[in-house]
Amino acid sequence: MKIKVLNFNNKNSLKILKLFLDKRKSIQKNQTRIVSKIIQNVKKNGDKAVISYEKKFSKLKLKSAKIFFSTAEINKILKKTDLKIKKSIDLAFNRIKKFHSKQKFSSFTFKDRYKNQLSYKYSSIEKVGVYVPGGTASYPSTVLMNCIPAIVAGVKNIYLTTPSLDSKVNPAIVYAAKKCGVKKIYKTGGAHTIAAFAYGTKKIEKVDKIVGPGNAFVACAKKEVYGDVGIDMVAGPSEVSIVADKYADPDLVAADLIAQAEHDIYAQSILITNNKNLIHLVNLSVKKQLTKLPKKKIAYQSLKKFGLVVLAKNKKKIIEAINTIAPEHLELYTNFNKEIIKGIKNAGSIFIGKFSPEAIGDYIAGPNHVLPTSGSARFSSGLSVNDFLKRHSVIKITKTGIERLGSSVINLAQHENLDGHANSVKLRIKEKGN
Repeated sequence: MKIKVLNFNNKNSLKILKLFLDKRKSIQKNQTRIVSKIIQNVKKNGDKAVISYEKKFSKLKLKSAKIFFSTAEINKILKKTDLKIKKSIDLAFNRIKKFHSKQKFSSFTFKDRYKNQLSYKYSSIEKVGVYVPGGTASYPSTVLMNCIPAIVAGVKNIYLTTPSLDSKVNPAIVYAAKKCGVKKIYKTGGAHTIAAFAYGTKKIEKVDKIVGPGNAFVACAKKEVYGDVGIDMVAGPSEVSIVADKYADPDLVAADLIAQAEHDIYAQSILITNNKNLIHLVNLSVKKQLTKLPKKKIAYQSLKKFGLVVLAKNKKKIIEAINTIAPEHLELYTNFNKEIIKGIKNAGSIFIGKFSPEAIGDYIAGPNHVLPTSGSARFSSGLSVNDFLKRHSVIKITKTGIERLGSSVINLAQHENLDGHANSVKLRIKEKGN
């Protein structure tokens, strides 16, 4: 196969690139009507609705179902967890926690010239629900990346759910959850579980914020419950953009394009280059590497439908392409990486040099792999400790302060026809003056 090429030097090329990117976004079907119905049912019927939907969507024929893992079940699963995986999770946990520990914000207090005391303080969210997909996308790394920033922020109650009502679960997910001190592990998934986290049932804890990836139904449900509960983001399929020049190893470039493509048929892999020969060599390598890939059908469909090569003649055009795409992951394999970095405004995580594949960021580098997708890196950032903290301003005004500042408050309040506001200050000035 050959990945389609867009000559970014031609007239209207920017418009063509935007249309290509929008095409992928529009394919993600809007499931609002179905999801709204599911949410209302869960609000009304609680656990009964959750179990009913779980059996329906997971095609299970169980007469009874325990909605969460018991201590005995967890201990049994932990014994089955591969020792090498445990060690890898331990290493990843320590690296991710160390990086996120650097993000903690400090409260501050200062006094202005009138001795008014103005403060900013932080407190952690009380309860967080972490959604971890099941099936082929059942990743322990998802547990670590969503739980660890919450732990560092000081969240005391973390609840996790992963579709496993039939008791088939990835043992590494349970191990990672226990490593993160998760209070309870639920066995359901889908939009109905998002609703249960948002509104609570007899068995599923009502939380203050829901984080974690999921399919189109899960993403839509998070969007629908937002406002009643906090969410991290409405994430779409994963994506990578790789900037490479003639000095880049085509086999490494091809490998990284494929690594992203194997996630999902809707995943997007884009190569941005100023070298036509590299395009030819990368295509040859992609074809060769795909034959050995277990998920070659998924990767092939992803690259065929949503893969793209952007041929850009100079650094200015390369930077324009990057900022237009606003990729979730950006890899730089050039001899002018520093110049490119200076111009980047829109990107989730940036990986520099041949020894920094995006895969290392997925698991063990330290920074979070929960990142903005579908162009949302234009206005948002990856998951961090700050996402689990609330910020409070604390204001203590002195007698001198209200006397000196009050007249301006009164002027502004009256200008906005808010005489009640103005009067609340007038009374205090009058009172303090007596």
